[in-house]
Amino acid sequence: MSFSPAAALRSALASPILLRERWRSGIVYNPLSARMAQNPYPSYAALRACDPVHRSLLVNGWVFTRHADIDAILRDHRRFANDPRQGTLSARQQRRLPASEEFTLIFLDPPDHTRLRALVNKAFTRSAVAAIEARIRTTMGSLLDDIADPSGFDLITTIAQPLPVIVVAEMLGVPAEDRDRFKLWSARRARLLEPTIGRRERRLGAATMISFDAYFREIIAERRKAPRDDIVSALAQVEEEGERLSEREMLNMLRLLLIAGHETTTNLIGNGILALLRNPEQIQRLRDDPSLIPVAVEELLRFDAPVQAIFRHVLTDCEVNGIPLRRRDNLVLLLGSANRDPDAFDDPDRLDVGRGASTHLSLGRGIHHCLGAVLARLEGRIALEMLLERFASIRLLDDRPRFRTGIVFRGLYGLPLRCMPA
Repeated sequence: MSFSPAAALRSALASPILLRERWRSGIVYNPLSARMAQNPYPSYAALRACDPVHRSLLVNGWVFTRHADIDAILRDHRRFANDPRQGTLSARQQRRLPASEEFTLIFLDPPDHTRLRALVNKAFTRSAVAAIEARIRTTMGSLLDDIADPSGFDLITTIAQPLPVIVVAEMLGVPAEDRDRFKLWSARRARLLEPTIGRRERRLGAATMISFDAYFREIIAERRKAPRDDIVSALAQVEEEGERLSEREMLNMLRLLLIAGHETTTNLIGNGILALLRNPEQIQRLRDDPSLIPVAVEELLRFDAPVQAIFRHVLTDCEVNGIPLRRRDNLVLLLGSANRDPDAFDDPDRLDVGRGASTHLSLGRGIHHCLGAVLARLEGRIALEMLLERFASIRLLDDRPRFRTGIVFRGLYGLPLRCMPA
């Protein structure tokens, strides 16, 4: 692992804070640790057992770990806000906030969220996504064909990253020659959602969004004059009770789709295949009975969630299952912990591709349920089906592939595989 001065500084600054946190509660929440990045689930279990609603000095908020608590908060948008300005922010955090007119749906609350969500939902209905299934399969087939040597390749760079990038780029009407630029924009935009990134990454992300906006302003203007069969055209034409999206609102929505259409699906494919390869009897079940694959995708989402944490802010003094909260308190909701809560799931640390109906929280709950949930599920299913069809044998080349450090997203740097064609 390469040395990072920024990471070293964060670690040094965190140490006295974590010591005070441990002294107060007997346990700490440290999402910046290498151990946590590799496997956060033992730490989640310890938090649930010792201090399930934990006051974290490091993140300046309450950390919730139980399924029932998190589920209740996610469903209650009247008491818990997404807008970070409703929380208690340091001067540094305030400086990092985007301008209010640049807030995407994930940072908005009703009535703004209600209006914008109603306008864009039409572009992401189940039937609209199902209509592109054949194209997703064609794209996946081309990516598999492009693997030069199945006996040694990286799943992340060959499949998990390019598949969702190509799909969402095509949905947005991005030409094939611009996909590499789109992929770079997507990666840098995703990093902006991590609260621990350094100044350099933040500057790169801000510059990227300027380039992104300039690129799509031209496309928006073109689609308003001559609509095509893509999401930009749909957003430009969509109307609900006389309301339409402004150019700024459309750009914000397209920024969000970079994440909804890429990061979550990339992590679902990478984390999911790793989980299956570490549980070979489960991948054999899918080979024996491919009809289990849609259910397996739900289990993979639960078992190692692509999004591990999301944030809320308290709008009014209240209680959650007996826990008193104050207005402007910051909340960190650990979805990955909720998905392994033994009060919600039998034997939660066991991967079971036949588990059946799932109440996992990986794609959210309530009014902020993931806009791209149907698309992510479809891409995950197609990727799994076609990998198992193409390869008679799939093996890990690295028993301990490295996960990226972060609070929000959980995903791999790479996943080297050795495969034998069917």
